[in-house]
Amino acid sequence: MSSSPALFKQPKAVFAVAFACVVSFMGIGLVDPILPALSSQLHATPSQVSLLFTSYLVVTAVAMLGVNWVSSRIGPKRTLITGLAVIVVFSALAGLSGSIGGIVGFRAGWGLGNAMFIATSLAVIVASASGGFAGAIVLYEAALGLGIAAGPLIGGLLGDISWRGPFFGVAALMAIALIATVTLLDKTPPPPRKISLAEPLKALRHRSLLTMCVAALFYNWGFFTMLGYAPYPMELSAIQLGFVFFGWGLLVAIFSIAGAPRLQARFGTAPSLYGALGAFSVLLLLIGLFTDVRWALITCVILSGVTVGINNTLTTQAVMLVSPVERPIASATYGFVRFIGGGLAPFVAGKMVDHWNIHVPFVAGAVAVLLGVLVLATGHRMLSDADAHMAHDAAEPAVAGEVADEFGGAPDAIDAQLQHDRH
Repeated sequence: MSSSPALFKQPKAVFAVAFACVVSFMGIGLVDPILPALSSQLHATPSQVSLLFTSYLVVTAVAMLGVNWVSSRIGPKRTLITGLAVIVVFSALAGLSGSIGGIVGFRAGWGLGNAMFIATSLAVIVASASGGFAGAIVLYEAALGLGIAAGPLIGGLLGDISWRGPFFGVAALMAIALIATVTLLDKTPPPPRKISLAEPLKALRHRSLLTMCVAALFYNWGFFTMLGYAPYPMELSAIQLGFVFFGWGLLVAIFSIAGAPRLQARFGTAPSLYGALGAFSVLLLLIGLFTDVRWALITCVILSGVTVGINNTLTTQAVMLVSPVERPIASATYGFVRFIGGGLAPFVAGKMVDHWNIHVPFVAGAVAVLLGVLVLATGHRMLSDADAHMAHDAAEPAVAGEVADEFGGAPDAIDAQLQHDRH
């Protein structure tokens, strides 16, 4: 794995995209602190408010299938810029909206831009970052962790003033990221091969990728159940909720950058993932059993950041390494399946609360994550192979540099050559 100093010795363009990633991932936890406020001030039930997650994530998931089709025709840079612009527009419109239905609709548009940005940004960072593939993934997950940590804090601070504040805040920050991407990222021409709309779905025919995707679907079911419903029984103000989820997000960032690589080096990818997912399942079960005990609920939510950080980094690495398809296609396929799970979970959780009580969704989430462990265990050998590929990745930066010179730095072209070299 890359050392910390190497992690921060990157081209300016990488930092521009990484900053945009931070802001983009803020959108996941940004609304958490204002969920109770939205429910009370807009006279909406928690089930209706949960649609903010569902519309955002389901649209993100479906749009993932078409991102590579777009990127392979107009180039990664234009795709990134378009995605950022869409996020700026729809986050601002969400802040201007006066109804829960309007916000849900604009969050859906936000999800479209998010898909265009997330899928393309990973490919750009992997191709452009120094320090090899592993270092690029850690950098990407660091941006994810920082965004997840900062989102609730900014959402709480701005939400304490008005529920509209977080939406306008993201619009402003994304506008800055848009300018940085336009000015600092070199032009990226379309790759030589145009990707069809069907390729991400066809990629699921490969058992290795299908196994990782299904395991991620179950994990995200538990993850977004917690993210979407834990704020309600805490009965805290927006700023207090912001600090709770900031603590959680800080652990996500720390264990994405430092914890996951150390565990992987010591125990391997498979045992580390089994442990992280198993611990997360236990924490979700405790949340379900002690939902009415505020200190226990808050403690379990914050501690879950450890398991989320470890899982995010190791799963992303494994997906990119075990998939026998190009990385942009693998990323789109993986994003589609896991975000479908993440998007449906809050909606189903709301129905569970309406029919039973607040405890049931968390217990169901714990069972879902445990199912994810069982699915992952069926691919133990491929995870061991992923560890072997990590050793091979040490020589990859030099190869990437040679291919970048040949193809003009186009991420998809670089990726295709590296995939060919690997196999």
